[in-house]
Amino acid sequence: MRNQLLALFAALLLAAPLAAAPCRAAQTPSEKKQRTEEKYRAKLIKEVRHHLLLLPWYSVFDNLAFQVDGDKVTLHGQVTRPTLKSDAEAAVKSIEGVASVVNNIEVLPLSPMDDQLRRAVYRAIYGDNVLFRYGLPAMPSMHIIVKNGNVTLEGVVDNESDKNLANLRANQVPNVFSVKNNLTVAARSS
Repeated sequence: MRNQLLALFAALLLAAPLAAAPCRAAQTPSEKKQRTEEKYRAKLIKEVRHHLLLLPWYSVFDNLAFQVDGDKVTLHGQVTRPTLKSDAEAAVKSIEGVASVVNNIEVLPLSPMDDQLRRAVYRAIYGDNVLFRYGLPAMPSMHIIVKNGNVTLEGVVDNESDKNLANLRANQVPNVFSVKNNLTVAARSS
């Protein structure tokens, strides 16, 4: 009796992988390819983001964005230094799997008035008792773009009230012509 149970158990162990094989084979090659491409795209997005955040002159006064389409990366945004534009392109080109880079980054004009406004808006936003926490990380989540006296706020905040408060603080700075609030509220996971 014991030998029969052992034989039955061994047969079940050997048959289990064969019974599961049709489930794994049910995936079509196109589904496998699609899943592989999604993983590759997610990895590439993570790599591009990482390389851009590590740029030495990337600051709260610059905004870098990108779009990945297959092995082509398109860079967008605004920077205060022309070297940052070329550094961003070179950093992304060095990533394995990137075949081409389209660099649509705008270099903001040199202006002492805009530099003063950048500092004033920075103090107004990050000096606020509620908003100061966004300036604590090495790379703040809110970016201040100033072009010819016009301010654009870019980045991510935790809630709608922080978004509105940042807009209010930027609008209170003297000599600011307009404020465009492109801040997005982070999605909450429940």
